[in-house]
Amino acid sequence: MTAAITPTDSNLVAHARRELQRLGEDPDTIDGIVAVVQAFADCGHSGGSAPHAIAYLERLLRFEPLSPITDDPDEWIDRSEMSGMPCWQNLRHSRAMSHDGGKTYWLVEDNVPVDGVTPTYVSEPA
Repeated sequence: MTAAITPTDSNLVAHARRELQRLGEDPDTIDGIVAVVQAFADCGHSGGSAPHAIAYLERLLRFEPLSPITDDPDEWIDRSEMSGMPCWQNLRHSRAMSHDGGKTYWLVEDNVPVDGVTPTYVSEPA
């Protein structure tokens, strides 16, 4: 059973624990997420720095890059053999795919154009 809110819980930790319990999450899930919230609270972010840290954390936890994708060949892995056509996958953003070695790319969740090769984005120069 997950421990109840304690007098030493910060407002943020108590809020997280209360909301997760309200959802009916299992105790291990609550303890794990509350540990992450506690670690964040321990960093001592202010109202000015917390939104930036949260934005970074959200992107990092989604395996997304924090800076633009580039056309650096070391950032792309050739997946042509696997796909049966020229195709590269970005190492920093695994959902970014390219037909031209990373000069242009699309994200797999984007609607791929009818021709299947029209890029959606242009990479930053390395």
